[in-house]
Amino acid sequence: MAEAANRPNDRLYMELARKLVAELVADKYPVGSRLPAERVLAAQYGVSRPTLREAIIALEVRGFVEVRTGSGIYVVRHPGDEDVPDHGMTALELTEARLLIEGETAALAASQITDEQIGEIAGTIDELAAGQLDHKAAEQFDRRFHLAIAKATGNGGLLGAVTRLWNLRETAAEAALLYERARPDNAPAVVDEHTQILDALKARDPVAARGAMHAHLTSVLDSLLVAAEEQAVEEARRTVRSKRDRYTPAAP
Repeated sequence: MAEAANRPNDRLYMELARKLVAELVADKYPVGSRLPAERVLAAQYGVSRPTLREAIIALEVRGFVEVRTGSGIYVVRHPGDEDVPDHGMTALELTEARLLIEGETAALAASQITDEQIGEIAGTIDELAAGQLDHKAAEQFDRRFHLAIAKATGNGGLLGAVTRLWNLRETAAEAALLYERARPDNAPAVVDEHTQILDALKARDPVAARGAMHAHLTSVLDSLLVAAEEQAVEEARRTVRSKRDRYTPAAP
């Protein structure tokens, strides 16, 4: 696969990530095995090493491989039935969908929620506020928070929709990569956003619950936009460096 032969409007590293996923499914690289060195893989797939690294990161955030510093890239698991096809879903598209669906989900939950369900949701916020969680653990408590709200609606269709969106958030390669880059550094602000949603649910106020959920996911969108801009700048610089190297005369 030559670097210039990627599909129109499709980032090369995503094309490579899809190819690597297909090879994991085909058991080309068994679980527990170490992938070839970066320079070998880059030559094998006809891409630059920066492009290869982007593809590996896309696989790593989906939990397929683990990069061990000084040791190499190891296969952790193969894609399975739980890995929903991403159909090119971007993080921005996914978050827009979440904003629309989870906003109305929160509004309905506010009119249906029980004291027991409020206690469950409050518990997830307490865990997030503890400040002693690694990134993956924090993500799981965040997921539990949002799914508990969907469950509180008593509507299986909404619970299924929110669950699918969260599955895509974790398994759609490009979305997962941008979410990783947009991970917020200001944990207290994130906890405060979740607390405002909880307060609206406690008050059984659908309008306030919808507004608090919209505010939270709008903040997520803002973080994603910043991360997307930074990524675009990185890619532009990489392209310029590549062209400069191509046209700079070699030293005699």
